[in-house]
Amino acid sequence: MLLVGLTGGIGSGKSSVSARLAGLGAVVIDADEIVHELQSPGRPVLAEMVEEFGAQILHPDGTLNRQAVADLVFTNKDRLARLGEIVHPRVRDELFRRVAEQADTDNIVILDVPLLAESGWEGLAGTIVVDLDPEAAVGRLVTHRGFDEADARARIANQVSREERLAKATWVIDNSGDEADLDAAVAELWDELNDASS
Repeated sequence: MLLVGLTGGIGSGKSSVSARLAGLGAVVIDADEIVHELQSPGRPVLAEMVEEFGAQILHPDGTLNRQAVADLVFTNKDRLARLGEIVHPRVRDELFRRVAEQADTDNIVILDVPLLAESGWEGLAGTIVVDLDPEAAVGRLVTHRGFDEADARARIANQVSREERLAKATWVIDNSGDEADLDAAVAELWDELNDASS
């Protein structure tokens, strides 16, 4: 197994890179996907979140209202820290479990973790950083994902800086171009990952 981290700030296009790598044959272990699973109705993580933040974080059908949580935590460092205490250890355990399942394979395993730079993951063969100017990221979040501009800026402000992320990069994918540019950059990266794994 070649274990490689993938990270990037919100709105950078990390998911687009992840999807392309999966399409080329990588095994992607996606932290956001795990978070969604752990925060589904009937799971202990969701119950703890409701206990901490109240029933206003739920939709009428009992599913998590992510925007309500964002509104509560991204303007309050204590609440954000408390959310992290509830969610992050469980996500980390599940990430470890899924990585362990791949340990004896020849797969290129992509650990897709938004907070990779903050969490200091050990044992990676390298880290891919999807890079985009924060102003461009705000524009994409507002235009393509329906974010309120203030919310987009608050989320970016709560992440490590672009400079800190780039300082930890083994490979950088510049996502300031178009889809064809991104396809070409990911194809080139895939060749390098295959060379590294052989």
